[in-house]
Amino acid sequence: MTGPTAPLVATDAELIWQQCLFAFEEPKVNDVAAGCSGFTRTWLDEASWVDYVPRWLSGADLVFAELVAKLPWRQREVTMYDRRVAEPRLTAWWGPTSGEPEPLPVLAEAMAALTRHYSRPFDSIGFNLYRDGRDSVAWHADRERYFHEDPVVAILSTGAPRALHVRPKPSQGKGGPSRTWHIGQGDLLVMGGACQHDFEHCVPKAAHVEGPRLSIMFRHNMADWQPPDSGTYNQG
Repeated sequence: MTGPTAPLVATDAELIWQQCLFAFEEPKVNDVAAGCSGFTRTWLDEASWVDYVPRWLSGADLVFAELVAKLPWRQREVTMYDRRVAEPRLTAWWGPTSGEPEPLPVLAEAMAALTRHYSRPFDSIGFNLYRDGRDSVAWHADRERYFHEDPVVAILSTGAPRALHVRPKPSQGKGGPSRTWHIGQGDLLVMGGACQHDFEHCVPKAAHVEGPRLSIMFRHNMADWQPPDSGTYNQG
């Protein structure tokens, strides 16, 4: 396992992901506003919703391979039971204040399409690499809730599908079972309304997975924010 700030060795990741190739079309995102195929909105309650678009990104495997190879991956530390432990996934972050262009042109297209459809200025991207079934993220709601009312968080998932669960926050006293989406291979999942205030989500560990998953998180109004080198910050 890599250290807290060590980059991922790209050749190791390639040896794993090549076992689960799905699509090598030219990378392209569909037009959500035009009602792309398979668009489904699920209302979690009267104020919170999840949009799901299967295969929103064409050429997802090419995007996966290039991002795994070029991004400056880090492994943060988190506090668990009063001790510091390595977070069980790798992360990277892009924002316009870095002075660097988007890691891939198709990601700029994705941000523009999401901005048009959801009327939010998507301006930054978080990347999370789940290398195998042991990598995971615990129940949490994203940090945008501290800065924005009813933020919209868009997850573009590449690589092998993994389960993402969404449930009401126990602190809200609503109760009820969790809902599950299996996302990967270019699927888009968007959480909006009061979702980050009243609900939480997780990617649990899994006994059997087909390969690694790369989660691409599009954020709005977060251009000046930078994730800490270590800490308890979660981005799903």
